Amino acid sequence: MSNKFIESIRKILIKTILPFRKKKEQWLSNFRLSIVFRISVNYLKLLLTHGILFMIVFFLLFMYEEKQDFDKMAGKIIDSISQEEQAAIKNPYVLQGLTMKITSKEDGTELYNDIAYLPISDKDFYHGIHYDRKSDDYKLVTTKIAELYLDGIEYQMEFQYDMTSSYGEFFDLLWKVVLLYLILMSMIIHKGKNNVEKLFEPLRIMSATANRLTANNLHSERLNVEGTKNELKDLATVINAMLDRIETSYESQKQFVSDASHELRTPIAVIQGYANLLNRWGTDNKEVLQESIEAIQNESRSMQELVEKLLFLSRHDKKTLKLKKKLFNMRPIVEDMVKETKLVASKRIINSPILEDVIVYGDKQSLKQAIRIFIDNAVKYSREGDEITIMCQRMEDGDCVITVKDTGIGMTRNDVDHIFDRFYRSDYVRNQNITGHGLGLSLARLIIMAHTGKIKVRSQFKKGTSFIITLPKRSFY
Repeated sequence: MSNKFIESIRKILIKTILPFRKKKEQWLSNFRLSIVFRISVNYLKLLLTHGILFMIVFFLLFMYEEKQDFDKMAGKIIDSISQEEQAAIKNPYVLQGLTMKITSKEDGTELYNDIAYLPISDKDFYHGIHYDRKSDDYKLVTTKIAELYLDGIEYQMEFQYDMTSSYGEFFDLLWKVVLLYLILMSMIIHKGKNNVEKLFEPLRIMSATANRLTANNLHSERLNVEGTKNELKDLATVINAMLDRIETSYESQKQFVSDASHELRTPIAVIQGYANLLNRWGTDNKEVLQESIEAIQNESRSMQELVEKLLFLSRHDKKTLKLKKKLFNMRPIVEDMVKETKLVASKRIINSPILEDVIVYGDKQSLKQAIRIFIDNAVKYSREGDEITIMCQRMEDGDCVITVKDTGIGMTRNDVDHIFDRFYRSDYVRNQNITGHGLGLSLARLIIMAHTGKIKVRSQFKKGTSFIITLPKRSFY
């Protein structure tokens, strides 16, 4: 039953409170409220609410102290009566705001009573506040009951405190306190607003700096992180790091476009040259015709290869590259590539001393493409009579290790550090007029990394290079 009641209350609140909040947010969204203004408003709300709470507590403490004074007066009266004779009880004690009634508890005889001077009755007395019906006036009254023993007789003393004057004195004082509080509150709001504006000054500077950022000055403009360390400085540091990454990515894209344009420009120029040659006299000269057709076909294949590599890299960058992984034996794949290499590179010495069965979990075509890139590079960067060694091994821990080793031209240390960069080709290779785009190893690396593999490179300049590819067993199943 209680759960149903709570659920019904929750539904009612959802239907009433949530629409009101949405309308409030929609209405506030029409205004541009600065953070400084919002903080000032929050300061104002806190000062008002806490000011009201302070006044209530101040009133209660003020009235409590007044009552304590009346209680002390009542105690003094009891002490003075105890020191006098019983007849003295009948003498009136006239004290401002304090009235009393003394009755005998034995027979109920009333010995003294000036409470009657206050217009109070049981009907009109409510929570210590009495309202005079005739004059529509009020009196704030509180009571205290005490007992008195005199000559063996027990008396009951009832004290009533008329705190109306104290109540009035408080409100006379209240408007002065409120006025002082309002002055202090305005000073606090004004000073607080200035302090908040100074606090958010870095935000204004950050906004101005960000507004000046363009592609041309991305490398030079950064947010200022000097001064005391705080959250805004941390934010500026994070934004600067983000700008560094954006700059690196932007420069990489610029370099990528420049290199791609450069690589495409050569085959396009060749195709255009042979097209012009055919247009002039290729139809009459069979030798020119055949040469032009072969050149156009070769350059077209080169362009197609380049475009396919660029599309592969683009899919990887966009996280849209999909690999169809399954279990397969790597040995037959490597054996086929060894046979193909012996056919296309008949002037190289192809060795395959170790070809072991090893089960791999991955995309067969992609891994074959990656290994083919390493083998093609071994052929391309070696000379006639050089040796190329291709091995497929199963390690004791179940890892698959594929090694492609050649005795070709090798690489310098600087080349080894950059061979996986897109479009990178060493100056020595360019001077040797060895064709290529500089994308193969980048593509192969992405494929191996997608299979959580590792690539180790060992090379000596003019002595040869070894690529050792490890595909871990843990990614197989």
